[in-house]
Amino acid sequence: MAKEINIAINKEKVVLVGLVTGRDDEGRIKEYLDELAFLVETAGGKPVKRFTQKLEYPDRKTFIGSGKLLEVKEYVEAAEIDIVVFDDELSGSQLKNIEKTLSCRILDRNNLILDIFANRARTSHAKTQVELAQYEYLLPRLTRMWTHLERQRGGIGLRGPGETEIETDRRIIRDKISLLKKRLEQIDKQMSVQRKNRGAMIRVALVGYTNVGKSTIMNQLSKSNIF
Repeated sequence: MAKEINIAINKEKVVLVGLVTGRDDEGRIKEYLDELAFLVETAGGKPVKRFTQKLEYPDRKTFIGSGKLLEVKEYVEAAEIDIVVFDDELSGSQLKNIEKTLSCRILDRNNLILDIFANRARTSHAKTQVELAQYEYLLPRLTRMWTHLERQRGGIGLRGPGETEIETDRRIIRDKISLLKKRLEQIDKQMSVQRKNRGAMIRVALVGYTNVGKSTIMNQLSKSNIF
């Protein structure tokens, strides 16, 4: 299974970073960062500082400008920050460059949300969906995880001549993604049969944002404690 981030231990200190681009204004970025802070708290982290910058476009190498990144670095070192979360999707190269500069764990919004889903998934269908999403997120970002593997290595029965470690891992992850998709198809078929067997039963969905009390309402309505 893809590695879970698990930032819920010891209330790790988190810095939030947002970028104001194009027609966005500071009011909107504040709303985005408020939501991001809520997600961090939901995952068990403690937001302690926010950094924002106005740029026409995100920097291709480091998302924010080099000067702002150094400003974040100074604070991260001084305040002993555990995690820096960016309020946007980061590419593999951006993650690699930012981690190299800040020397701490770097997450983007998508990665954070996937971690929350992973911690809260209960059914086999939900767990499989989250695991699939985690691997699909991980695949294009493998480069930053294997920068220490410079030389090519072979393995008996595992990789062909000249295949690098990262190429092997990409192949393994693609196989895992294919397997998870097949598993989801099987679960969907089983759920379809179960729905038919329920006949005319009324089905109700309770929908809402994370951590707003859905489980409490469901338990009150069903007189149970299933969540």
